[in-house]
Amino acid sequence: MKRLHVYISGRVQGVFFRAETQRTAKGFNLTGWVRNIADGHVEALFEGEDTNVDKMIAWCHIGPPAARVEEVLIEEKPYIGEFRDFSIKY
Repeated sequence: MKRLHVYISGRVQGVFFRAETQRTAKGFNLTGWVRNIADGHVEALFEGEDTNVDKMIAWCHIGPPAARVEEVLIEEKPYIGEFRDFSIKY
């Protein structure tokens, strides 16, 4: 099991990035959250099976069709299993 804290930069706000991240994460049976940050980045925390988290990170490098991802910064954290679902934080 894996837990990754991710910061995504580029054209990632106003392009349905959070909604598509939530949909994709749920499809990979991941838990955690995603939110916009005031500086224009998107921040997310993913928990789940290693291969599914890796697939989610690969998706984050592309994002939804209207997005233009420039950089994905990843911090690996100890797996906790604290979430029951994947949510959008506001």
